[in-house]
Amino acid sequence: MKIVVLTGAGISAESGISTFRDSNGLWENHNIEEIATPWGWEMNPDLVLEFYNQRRRQLHEVTPNLAHYALAELEKHHDVVVITQNVDDLHERAGSTNIIHLHGELLKARDEVTDDVYDNPGDINLGDFSPNGHQLRPHIVWFYEPVPLLDKAVDEVRNADHLVVIGTSLVVYPAASLLFFTPPDCKITIIDKSIPETAIKVDSLEGSACEKVPQFVNSII
Repeated sequence: MKIVVLTGAGISAESGISTFRDSNGLWENHNIEEIATPWGWEMNPDLVLEFYNQRRRQLHEVTPNLAHYALAELEKHHDVVVITQNVDDLHERAGSTNIIHLHGELLKARDEVTDDVYDNPGDINLGDFSPNGHQLRPHIVWFYEPVPLLDKAVDEVRNADHLVVIGTSLVVYPAASLLFFTPPDCKITIIDKSIPETAIKVDSLEGSACEKVPQFVNSII
């Protein structure tokens, strides 16, 4: 069975990663326009770099949780693709191997001119250049930027037997639109602490990812 899993901030939050929609999140003292848009980067690159440097440092201090490990176990029994809106590497560290990062990856940097991507586990500072001689920027898909891997994600969803949505409010587009690309016979399951409303018929498991994802995985392996 081909299972496509769409994960959002909720699954990473249970490992201790703050989100900008959380009142205690890392973004609360910054307007999104300042640190997650192309013009924010142009106006104050130092602020943008330090914001993502802080997030990168935090990522080194957290570990995958039971939900991440359960999805890695699921891969041993089914054809599993994880499409994540998260920029952390917790799915990889838990053992999942087929992952599409829709919004970029925190542990990578990008040439701001050529868009070449490089591994980058540490801080990025002004004056850090790519081999092409251009400033490096976070490898993050900011608001108002195109989502390069969206077409690949859509192709995976179009071939899914089961779509599992975990820890996302389904209000951030274009990721939320993936539900509408499922084939007619595809089963859809949503796992979240608060089940979002959708026009598409779904099965729902209300609760924390750490509790409900292992239960779900055990039910289908």
